[in-house]
Amino acid sequence: MSVLNYFFGSKTAAAEDAKPAALQVNGLPLAKGMSLSQWLQNVRSNPLLDHRTTEALPETADVVIIGGGISGATTALALLQSQTPPKSIVMLEARELCSGATGRNAGHCKPDQVRGVAMWTRIYSRSTVARIPEVPEEVWNGAGTQGAPSRTLDVPVTDEVAEATAKIFEACKAAGGPTDKVEVITDKAEAVKRSRIKSACAVYAWDASTLYPWKLVAHVIKRCLSMGLNLQTWTPALSVAPSSSSPDQWTVTTERGTITTPTVVHCTNAYAGAILPEFAPVIQPRPHMCNRAVPPRAWSGSGALQNSYGVLLPNGALFSINPRCTADGVVLFGGSNPGQGELEKYVDEKPERRTCDGLSNFEPVTRPVREFTQNEFEGWGTEFAPGEGYDYSWSGIIGDTADGVPYVGPVPGKKGQWICAGHNGHGMARVFTCGPALAKLIQGAEWADINLPEVFQITEERLARLQAGEKNFKHRM
Repeated sequence: MSVLNYFFGSKTAAAEDAKPAALQVNGLPLAKGMSLSQWLQNVRSNPLLDHRTTEALPETADVVIIGGGISGATTALALLQSQTPPKSIVMLEARELCSGATGRNAGHCKPDQVRGVAMWTRIYSRSTVARIPEVPEEVWNGAGTQGAPSRTLDVPVTDEVAEATAKIFEACKAAGGPTDKVEVITDKAEAVKRSRIKSACAVYAWDASTLYPWKLVAHVIKRCLSMGLNLQTWTPALSVAPSSSSPDQWTVTTERGTITTPTVVHCTNAYAGAILPEFAPVIQPRPHMCNRAVPPRAWSGSGALQNSYGVLLPNGALFSINPRCTADGVVLFGGSNPGQGELEKYVDEKPERRTCDGLSNFEPVTRPVREFTQNEFEGWGTEFAPGEGYDYSWSGIIGDTADGVPYVGPVPGKKGQWICAGHNGHGMARVFTCGPALAKLIQGAEWADINLPEVFQITEERLARLQAGEKNFKHRM
């Protein structure tokens, strides 16, 4: 299967089969098939969007990286900055630079200090659980290039959710997790005051960053280009196969020709199964929506939100909120809000929708955002001046893994192919360690030499176990 068909689904109807497959989405040009996020909307004049370092696609390269998001960018930079950098690296991006999951999130670099523990303790040992939420200094150093440090608040809004959150926090603490970095407020009145959310029952606060993810990737890519990276946008990889003419080499086939290389790095997250079919059963693409709101006067200026949020709702629902308090002040609402179920139903009607990020302004997801702000933010109101209010939303695709943690390392059974994918919605907080770690592995390091939890390592045993369905469940962000 080509990566393009995987991005946007195999065509099933006879009429659709008759349409040309190249750069098409439901019969429309590919550019019209993707929604523009807040981040992509505001960089339309940036030449990196459609940058091609060379007019022609190179015929050979020491390394080919598939994917131009944060995983591909950090891996490329680490390789180029190493003591023995590859002589040539080609990066293939199917569409515009950073137009996948990295360029579509809500702008958080928010490590999951607590919430994931409930799931991880069902699978892993206490010592392993303690390592998964770790936040090495590299995360803040990497995010700091284009980010603003802040406190992030996890806020349960019912007694039941608060009780469950407290139990998870204690489980994390018992497992040796980094709970000493988390400030806990359990007095309801104080929680309301701190969070500015009327129904707040508690607050869990820790350090995080809000950032402009596209500009972060552009910053890294500029450095890579200055060090010799060859970036080729609008060049979807269609397949990777053993070279017929060069032993121990791979042929990467694209719309614009082929590249022969000994090393292929897959940084396509939810779309990894397009070229690596063995990963299709164990990486579940999950569409999400992000809503943008221009706040009313009462919530602007000195009244603007100053923290990012995870608002914890019943039944596992969540609002992820980024107020962009050091920038334009718009408030971005992501996460699995109460409308996520309707989005899942919509997606399940046609399988190709699961990997299509062209959806915008999906009312079942936008409606809970309106209801939450109107009910929970004092003075937000229902009437807006021209230019205020809920003006736009866009879609993105999260890559959920079958056991809730990413796949990092050599692709089993395919010597010379490597993967960093399946970030379960937490890629911005993990890739600053995963990308450089993968680069070290590519250059000969052993797993014991890199600073990652062992459960991130992709092995033949782990892949076979997950394919068999032992731990096959859908991880929720």
